[in-house]
Amino acid sequence: MKEYERKQLIERLDREGATVGAEIPERIEVQGEPVDLRQFVFEIKRRETIPSGERERVDQAKKNLRRERLQRRQQIEEGDISFEEGERLVRSIIGIDRALNGLENLGPTDLEREQQATEAADRKRWMSFLKQALGHEDASSGRLGGGAGRGRGR
Repeated sequence: MKEYERKQLIERLDREGATVGAEIPERIEVQGEPVDLRQFVFEIKRRETIPSGERERVDQAKKNLRRERLQRRQQIEEGDISFEEGERLVRSIIGIDRALNGLENLGPTDLEREQQATEAADRKRWMSFLKQALGHEDASSGRLGGGAGRGRGR
């Protein structure tokens, strides 16, 4: 492969929006193991939440995909390959990027953590309400102590 062809392929990878319209590969070899990538990503994305045990599997898959992506990119940058092989690698890297985007943009992953955060926010709102109701906080300024409305009607 000529150097300008190599640069052209790398530019395609680095292009903003390179994954737009790209499909996740049906099956791909990652770290020497065949993976039904499209099915895996759609299976994970279909769920509303991911259980903690499954989260570890997803995190490991993302690590393996990033490692595979890096190896394929290095092969384009430094390998003794044909332009056609480079184009094939670019398509596969863009597919990996598409899969990674799908796995990165998952919704809530841990119901317990989400529930604890919701409970903490509820407690905070309740305490704020109590402070206002008991006159320990001026509702308009958010400050403790005397405010503009104190003393009237008492």
